[in-house]
Amino acid sequence: MSFFAENELSKIGLRIAFKQILITCIVVICFTLGIYFIWDISSAKSALIGGLIGIIPNIIFALKAFRYAGARSARKVVDSFFSGVKIKMVLTAILFSLAFKFLVIQPLPLFGMFCLVMVMPLLQPIINKQ
Repeated sequence: MSFFAENELSKIGLRIAFKQILITCIVVICFTLGIYFIWDISSAKSALIGGLIGIIPNIIFALKAFRYAGARSARKVVDSFFSGVKIKMVLTAILFSLAFKFLVIQPLPLFGMFCLVMVMPLLQPIINKQ
């Protein structure tokens, strides 16, 4: 069982997903730098961790969800999306628990950046007017 796309249609979807993730990474870096210059390094670290907690599960989801495409693999497409969502939710919970257990974080920047990462897919049509 491979995490990589199996046909050209799924590769197109995977490419779009990774473009969206790349834009999200750029936004997280820019906002983290802004937080560093406005507040302090501790807030910036917390914001970066919150961004990573949002981005890492999205990468895993994209790899899992965009493995199949096309009418012949309709059932596989649905199954891969559902299993991708399950993995994403569990991984997000694990990353949050690890962050709270082992890191000294500030909750406001952490949750603020995480929420920004979660909203980014809704803002992508505005950003990518193609």
